[in-house]
Order: sequence, then structure tokens, then C-alpha cells
Amino acid sequence: MTSEQGLTYAAAGVDIDAGNALVERIKPAAKATDRPGVMAGLGGFGALFDPRAAGYQDPVLVAATDGVGTKLKIAIETGEVDGVGIDLVAMCVNDLVCQGAEPLFFLDYFATGKLDVDQAARVVEGIAEGCRRAGAALIGGETAEMPGMYHGGDFDLAGFAVGAMERGAHLPQGVAEGDVLLALGSDGVHSNGYSLVRKVVERSGLAWDASSPFAKGALGRTLLTPTRIYVRPVLAAIRAGGVRAAAHITGGGITENLPRVLPEGVGAEVDLDSWQAPSVFRWLADAGDVPEREMLKTFNCGVGMILVVAPDRVKALTELLRAEGETVRTIGEVGGGHGVGYTGTLW
Repeated sequence: MTSEQGLTYAAAGVDIDAGNALVERIKPAAKATDRPGVMAGLGGFGALFDPRAAGYQDPVLVAATDGVGTKLKIAIETGEVDGVGIDLVAMCVNDLVCQGAEPLFFLDYFATGKLDVDQAARVVEGIAEGCRRAGAALIGGETAEMPGMYHGGDFDLAGFAVGAMERGAHLPQGVAEGDVLLALGSDGVHSNGYSLVRKVVERSGLAWDASSPFAKGALGRTLLTPTRIYVRPVLAAIRAGGVRAAAHITGGGITENLPRVLPEGVGAEVDLDSWQAPSVFRWLADAGDVPEREMLKTFNCGVGMILVVAPDRVKALTELLRAEGETVRTIGEVGGGHGVGYTGTLW
């Protein structure tokens, strides 16, 4: 016979009632991301989506997954968790659009040692905001309470995005020497390189609540500026014609990410004098004594997305992207050789 005072799941550290309360709280945020194709709301064992209802005749599905990395440590230590959900969505959907795909739906995974309903809700509401910006539906997710695996207020995030394109519309396609590189400006560090960022801050001796040396506000808050979501303007440019490839500039910087969309035996020349890197990057370089080559291989340095564009479409696409609210600069072109060659300097 089992004692009424016996061990329970809650006594072991997992509060199912808190998980249910979280689901109820985030339902309105998820509902606000509904779009054509969504077939069911939150709560089932799986989420359904109909690509034909989203307007696709012969769809090819494209999937991407990512996390936020150690940027989460700053969010946890400062309590400023509202923007990391946007980061999570951005890291996935910006990759999808580089394939030529429109993001359709998103699922998240939130893991923690002890579920704080308010903290988790703020994170998921940020995820919903990211989905709204990307035009994707938040159709499901998972919350895992794992005492002993995570400690204190620590939590981790993973995201999963699925998009679609009509068969034959994939990118990259037709990249050739002489094509032009159009850079879309970033909103700061975005969501990679934060292990180095945290080392630089540690070396500087500044606390997260100290006045930021490079922007208005506290240092922690300015470093948590969310990743820019490029989906709507890049899709508009792709549909207008002339975009042959797109590279999301994340971990590895321009140096590692741009070659991923170039054909074998083809390189790119990038003029560093063609844009001004945001002041956060100059501060990181100076405070951490980080060489320019390392900056370009770690951070976006002010360029969050690069489009490879047919030469005769540069003017029209630049105007279109600026009308969509993007900062656009011509930063180089596709050429011979291998990898990325640089001229000029960042500073």
C-alpha cells in the first residue's frame, strides 16, 4: 500500500501545474501568429500545417534549427529575457530565407531546472513576436523542467522552423563572376560570438548594469539588442527577381558564411571601407585587443545579411530593400579565386 505522504513528482522538483499555467498564459501570444495553413492550436501531441492552404502548388519544405548560445547567460544574469525569443526565431528563419524559402511555422524548446512561469512566458512571448515579424506561425513547443540538469535560474532554448518554396525556386542559383554583393545592416552583435563578448566584458571590469561605452543605456541591455529578422525584405527582393544567393552572417562572420553560397572555384572581394561598423564592434576590438581578422571571422561587424545580385538588378533591388526599411550598401563583388578577400579596413 502506498502512503498518502509518499514521494510526488512535485516533490522531485517538477511542477506540472506550473507547466499548464504557462501554456494557458502563452496561448494568446501564439494565437496572434496564426497564418493561412495552420490547422490546429496549442495542446495536441503534434501540430498540423497545410502548405496548399498557404498558397503553394508544388512545395519543397525547408527546415532549420538553432539556439541563442551564451547570449542567454547575459539575459539570465540581468533578468532581461524579453528579447532572446526574437533571437531564437531570427537565427532559424534568417537561415531559411537564404534557401529561398518562406518560413511557415515555428516550434520552440524551453528547458530549465525550476520553471518560473513569468520568466518563461516572457521568453515565449518574445518568440511569438519574432514569429510575427517573420510571418511564421508559432504552432507548438515543449517546456522541460529538469532539476539537477540546470541550476539556479538557468535555462536553455532551441528553435525549429519549417518553410516552403515552389519546386525549382531554391537558392543559391546562377551565381557568377561579376555579381554584386549587397549588404543589409545588422542591429548589433546579434546572437553569435557571445563567449568572446563575455570575455571582453570580464576583461573590461564593467558590470552589466554599468553605463554602456558604445550606446545609450546599461551595458547588458545594449548587448542584448535582438537579432534583426530579414525575412520580409529578402523575400520581397527574391520575388522581384535578380537575387542569386543570400548569406546570413552569423558565427564565422563574413569570412566563413559568404563562401557557403558561392560555387566551387569562385571567391568574393569585399571592401571594408564601404560601410561603417557599429560602435559596439570597435569597442569589442579595442577592449579585448581582438585583431581585425578575428573580428571578421567571429562577428557580423555590421553586416547581418549579404545578397548576391545580378549586376543589372542592383539599383532596383537597393531601392526596394531601402523601401522595406533596410540599410543597404554595395560592398563588393563575386570574382575568381577562393574564399573572401578583403580590401580596406573596418575602422
